[in-house]
Amino acid sequence: MTEDVVRQRDVIELRHLRYFVAAAEHGSFRKAGAALGLSQSAISRCIADLEGHIGASLFHRHTSGVTQTYAGQRFLIRAREVIRSVSEGAHDVAVVGRSEEGRIRIGIYSSIASGFLAELLGTYGRRHRKVEIEMVDGNPVEHVSAIRQLNLDVAFVTGTREWPDCERQLLWSERVFAVLPSDHRLTCSEGLTWRDLSEETFMVSETAPGQEIHDYLVRCLAGLGKHPEIQMQQVSRDNLVPLVALGRGLTLVSEAMTVAQFPGVAYRPILGEVLPFSAVWSAKNDNPAFRRLLSLAKALAIKPALQGAGRHAAPSQSPGQLQ
Repeated sequence: MTEDVVRQRDVIELRHLRYFVAAAEHGSFRKAGAALGLSQSAISRCIADLEGHIGASLFHRHTSGVTQTYAGQRFLIRAREVIRSVSEGAHDVAVVGRSEEGRIRIGIYSSIASGFLAELLGTYGRRHRKVEIEMVDGNPVEHVSAIRQLNLDVAFVTGTREWPDCERQLLWSERVFAVLPSDHRLTCSEGLTWRDLSEETFMVSETAPGQEIHDYLVRCLAGLGKHPEIQMQQVSRDNLVPLVALGRGLTLVSEAMTVAQFPGVAYRPILGEVLPFSAVWSAKNDNPAFRRLLSLAKALAIKPALQGAGRHAAPSQSPGQLQ
């Protein structure tokens, strides 16, 4: 007899336990078979096989049915525990597989105050209330590095750049706004050009996306033969805007952030400047909660385009990018 055959005979299958519990509860192999949609002989063979595995009789056989032996009574407790544990484990796995529970780590580069990302996270949160969502600020390079290591599920970043070893999907676009003191001379204009801003002093944060905004300003004003004065501030984006109100300089934000009202500042769009935003993720990521989020993001991106655009629609061109 080979080792594989011996090992196979030593295996107790879940069906052995289920048939045993059914026979114990019904007091009859025939009734247990009827309840499970099986023949009496199939139940009898399975119980005999189980008794062979255990090395003890589990039932006393009578013409009127079966009763448990002492060993059978003890084994019934264990069998029910195993069946319950397997059922609960299968339920837990199914819940995660359906994205009813789980965890997503998202790298963000845009404001979640309004716009596409706010709508996406709000809709997903209402549909999957038990999924934990963790937001991580950072720049695209940091996010993509974490994605490759599967430490982030997805990052939403500006631009249409292709990242090696990653998947990318263009999802939406936002206009670019200049943040001005409310008493600034340019607040009388509904929209601004780069020439309007060419003599201004700008501020950017040392934290993300400060460096990208710095490079963006240099790139956009270089065509006018200007080298802008840009001050780096050791504050967050949220604290940068109040500095504008104090007259320390101007800054730039994407459209989603303009719903945040700060005293003493005004937002004005820069004409013709649009930022595309993309989702970046790893093809190796099999997190079902993330996959549901990605499907929802793609669906929301398609909807405005079918309705004839709007600010959430993915742009056909990318006139301005912060990277």
